[in-house]
Amino acid sequence: MNLILMGPPGAGKGTQAALIVEKFNIPHISTGDMFRQAMQQGTELGLKAKEYMHAGQLVPDNVTIGIVRERLSQPDCQPGFLLDGFPRTVVQAEALQELLKTLDKRLDAVINIEVSRASLLNRMGGRLVCRQCGATYHAEYRPPKQPDVCDKCGGEVYQRADDAGPTVEKRLSVYEEQTTPLIEYYEQQGLLKHISGEQEVELVFQDILKSLGA
Repeated sequence: MNLILMGPPGAGKGTQAALIVEKFNIPHISTGDMFRQAMQQGTELGLKAKEYMHAGQLVPDNVTIGIVRERLSQPDCQPGFLLDGFPRTVVQAEALQELLKTLDKRLDAVINIEVSRASLLNRMGGRLVCRQCGATYHAEYRPPKQPDVCDKCGGEVYQRADDAGPTVEKRLSVYEEQTTPLIEYYEQQGLLKHISGEQEVELVFQDILKSLGA
């Protein structure tokens, strides 16, 4: 199963990604993971990406696509893959389509988890994280048993700066601006699966499975 996972910040993509890769036994491939792996392995493209990133510049599409090719050519992608964070633009989506043709693969579906802006602001505005172990909580729905103390490790629980109100609004606006053309592109391709993320985790996952005929 060859899949792309899309959804705004706070939509629960990480949770669903873990369920999807376990169900289909495929690797979860994020842009960050691909770059880190290529850089650690010291591939030519990985070293190029490192140069741009260390200079604080965006990695050009041709380098990114090359790294995607390297990753999708690896043996663990033979049964399929779940791409997360790529493509980000229609140009990248078109390049991915050509790349998959050369690898004799094709996309099965693009899963788009949809959550209203009001719900996302509520979710992210109340999100809390343990500074030590990374465990997540929510001020309203799932607070730690002791205020500001992690249930798991006793570390400090705090709100990240990028989860504060104005920052969240900006993150959502940037996401919508970037992805609207991409959503339209995959809609026209007949690959887009609309999934409501405003349900319990298990119900979201069941809807994903139904949309994939699994």
